[in-house]
Amino acid sequence: MTDSTRLSKDEEMLAKLGYKQELNRSWSGFSNFAISFSIISILAGCFTTFYQGWNNGGPVAIAWGWPVVSLFILIIGFTMSELVSAYPTSGGIYWWAAKMGGPAAGFFTGWLNLIGLLAVTASVAYGAATFFDLTLSTISSGWAGGASLGRTYVIFLVILVLAALANIFGGHLMAIINNISVWWHVAGAALVILILAFVPKTHQAISWVFTTRINNSGFDGGAIGDIKFWFLVLPLGLLLTQYTITGFDASAHLSEETSAASEAAAKGIWRSIAYSAIGGWVLLLAFLFAVQDPAGVSKGGGAVDAIFGQALPQGWHFLVLLISTAGQLFCTAACMTSCSRMTFAFSRDGAIPGSRLWSKVHPTSRVPVNAVMLCAVIGAIITAPALYSIGGVPVAFLAIVSIAVIGLYLAFAVPIFLRWRMGSTFEPGSWTLGSKYKWMNLVAVVEIGIVSIYFILPFTPTGTPGNKDFAWSSFNYAPILTFGTLIVLAIWWRLSARKWFTGPRHTIDEAVVRAFDE
Repeated sequence: MTDSTRLSKDEEMLAKLGYKQELNRSWSGFSNFAISFSIISILAGCFTTFYQGWNNGGPVAIAWGWPVVSLFILIIGFTMSELVSAYPTSGGIYWWAAKMGGPAAGFFTGWLNLIGLLAVTASVAYGAATFFDLTLSTISSGWAGGASLGRTYVIFLVILVLAALANIFGGHLMAIINNISVWWHVAGAALVILILAFVPKTHQAISWVFTTRINNSGFDGGAIGDIKFWFLVLPLGLLLTQYTITGFDASAHLSEETSAASEAAAKGIWRSIAYSAIGGWVLLLAFLFAVQDPAGVSKGGGAVDAIFGQALPQGWHFLVLLISTAGQLFCTAACMTSCSRMTFAFSRDGAIPGSRLWSKVHPTSRVPVNAVMLCAVIGAIITAPALYSIGGVPVAFLAIVSIAVIGLYLAFAVPIFLRWRMGSTFEPGSWTLGSKYKWMNLVAVVEIGIVSIYFILPFTPTGTPGNKDFAWSSFNYAPILTFGTLIVLAIWWRLSARKWFTGPRHTIDEAVVRAFDE
């Protein structure tokens, strides 16, 4: 089959869904996989959120928790692969919800997805800035005087601008960057694993890695054997995996730019999850085996850099941080791409104020330039609270990160449930689950529901309202932001949006759409 034939079939599928081909369809199946793989980024999540698993369960939460939770996320990925195969559009998640559940389902799902993508893009860029600052501090005495929120924010702005420019320059350029990113993540992770395998003087025993429990959460006096440990503390540690393996909906958002999208985007979703799960597990095990002084890691807040500081000489320490930082920069650029395509698609259907501006596509590059710039500007604004802190912690920004992850997974849950409800009336694409959707979709929705509950719980006793030692620096703002966002959207829908948002709009002649349906 020639590329031209594939392109013709892609345009035919898009026309059947009601859209003309506006974006440049220059992405290969590998590039589609690459963007989700880059956004998941084991060089980002495994490094930046390692402390979550260490402090809430310890090695047992990481060594066992990662593969178990990854399996459930892979099931979520399989259900979404079936959906993108049937509906390969840039709107992705919200488009599916609107198609199967009506305008209201599409509206709420779209906004949850968009808010999540905006915040995730900002959070990844901020994490990259933090690690860039940390990397330089290992080799430069001028940077070793301690972290500076102001300096980190300036670095963050520079990273955000560079990511926007890479995206504005052209969609084909981003496809190339993401292809490079895959090999950087594979080779980089492999090199980090080899460094941690051969450079440290000693390594932990297998029994220590797979059986040691740690409770630095403050709950239950640090106990590691009772019911609170197994059903409160340990599940909080499992959020390490849930934080890291997200953003794989990018394969759906880039489906209008991918050749043979019905098959390629479906494979891009589940393969990015599967390969990240395997690579991330091996990488995390390398961290654990390299631990020299467990008490010292706990004293360092459970941060993975505490392990590197113990186990590696300065030169190797610098190289490991450099590999991670570069991976996070690739991840930022990929997040910007996914976010801008969702913004473009949602605007194309009139759901965002100023939609006409954000849905414009540059005539030469065929990239939604205005949408890219909007994502960058909003990212800079919502991250501004990170300039201020309570007890050294940029609390307001961390709250935005929490609502981002909750928003993304809740957005996933809506179309997954709606597809299950449709049953045999659902018309699948070329990639389908067959009858396995009956249990996979339910498992996916239940897993998302359970995880969302843990995301809104206090992470420490001092973050629990009513506790005598309550401190705002420990408070989890996620429940306030989650329910607050949903309330605002509900009011907006009731008073205004339901009168003008009718779901996905067709951008081609209605007669053409009807012809495909006949």
